[in-house]
Amino acid sequence: MEHLQGWKGKSQLMEDEAFFDALVSAPVEKVLRVVVIKEIKGSQYGVQLESSVRDRLVAADKYEDDEEEALEKVSDFFQSKYFRPGSVVTFHFPATATAAPEISFVTEGKEEAKVAVENAAVAEMIQRWYLGGDSAVSQTTVRSIADSFAAMLSSP
Repeated sequence: MEHLQGWKGKSQLMEDEAFFDALVSAPVEKVLRVVVIKEIKGSQYGVQLESSVRDRLVAADKYEDDEEEALEKVSDFFQSKYFRPGSVVTFHFPATATAAPEISFVTEGKEEAKVAVENAAVAEMIQRWYLGGDSAVSQTTVRSIADSFAAMLSSP
């Protein structure tokens, strides 16, 4: 956690956007596991993810043809899925750029499905969708992450 040492001893990470920027850009493996609690169509999830990530890319002036194509591939991945309670979406972001980030989906009675996110800007904005501080999709998740890191960074 050397890349986060600037926040050692700080307890109010929730309000610190620089912390979340450092977390997203940290050169470490990150795995986000989303467990479904309410039944929805995969297409609903895919549209929400696509819209949010596209808006972030446009705001950062990083939305070009390559990003559009990569984002459509991710959105298409979710179109035929059905999210039952207990289904799991896993986002895997490797520590280095040698392997593409990956999204997997598994639900009861089905084999795991995977899609690679082969565009770095799209992968970054997907991370920001979950780890983006004030702009993240789930403030409950962000609060949990901030509190956990504050505890880890305050221990000797």
